Amino acid sequence: MSPFTRILVIGAAGQIGSELTLVMRERYGAANVVASDVHPLKDGPLKESGPHAALDIRDRSAIAALVQEHGCNCIVNLAALLSATAEQHVQAAWEINIGGHYNTLEVARELGLKQVFCPSSIAAFGPTTPRDNTPQSTVLEPTTIYGVTKVSGELLGNYYYQRFGVDCRGLRYPGIISSDTLPGGGTTDYAVDIFYQAIQHGSYECFLREDTMLPMMYMPDCIKCTLDLMEADRAKLSNAAGYNITAMSFTAGELAAEIRKHLPEFTITYVPDVRQNYADSWPRSIDDSAARSEWGWQHDFDMPSMVTDMLAKLTPRLKSNGAGEAG
Repeated sequence: MSPFTRILVIGAAGQIGSELTLVMRERYGAANVVASDVHPLKDGPLKESGPHAALDIRDRSAIAALVQEHGCNCIVNLAALLSATAEQHVQAAWEINIGGHYNTLEVARELGLKQVFCPSSIAAFGPTTPRDNTPQSTVLEPTTIYGVTKVSGELLGNYYYQRFGVDCRGLRYPGIISSDTLPGGGTTDYAVDIFYQAIQHGSYECFLREDTMLPMMYMPDCIKCTLDLMEADRAKLSNAAGYNITAMSFTAGELAAEIRKHLPEFTITYVPDVRQNYADSWPRSIDDSAARSEWGWQHDFDMPSMVTDMLAKLTPRLKSNGAGEAG
């Protein structure tokens, strides 16, 4: 039995939202998951499989109205400007990433919702954080506005739970790799774009150094850990607003070498840009033992199985229509 009556997903058209929403509709019933995004949804499965609406997360009254209209008791807030994009639009990043988070928490407090889920990120860490096997409880001193909003979001979520009893949960997502959605302005997005370029052009110019190691996760595992945490017993959760979570860590060079096992002619060059600075301030690997012990987190994909699956899904699609180029 679902712990939620109906769920409002904000930012449903983004990288994670576009896939998570469809899985939640299968899990909880199509009519029980409302997909919203700042722009009206385009024609396709997301729009056609269940209720949907245009919603700006900066408009608190509109959030409240949509929650009441559909009888939602849970908000999944995926609206955010990601790392590289946020640096170019600092004020908008604060208004969306923090102002929007505050709005959802206020709506949850005012209307007595069961839960708010809002992701955190490895960007919450900074250069003063231990970079190898980064612990759950550690220094959080990010150097990007995206990271600042994620630390602030975790603190705000914890505060709302302690002060008002609003059950806010979140995961410090690593880089997320998906075969269904294009890169969206994040520093870890090279690990998605590289597949498109390898299949379509046989080469890739990477904006990170060859030896840059970052924690990553394949989208099926991202969806799995999100739903696992949302459905977990709150009494077992000691880090609800920001759990460390991971599945694998690899360097850009290691990913290229794994792709080359399937596409021997693939070549890669490395031309680091400003995103290298962001990556250098983030962990190389993550200790997610708290998530594994407290609510049973287990990942299904490692790097080789992820690469095999990505190529199997993308190759026929890109070869057949030449569409979906990321570049």
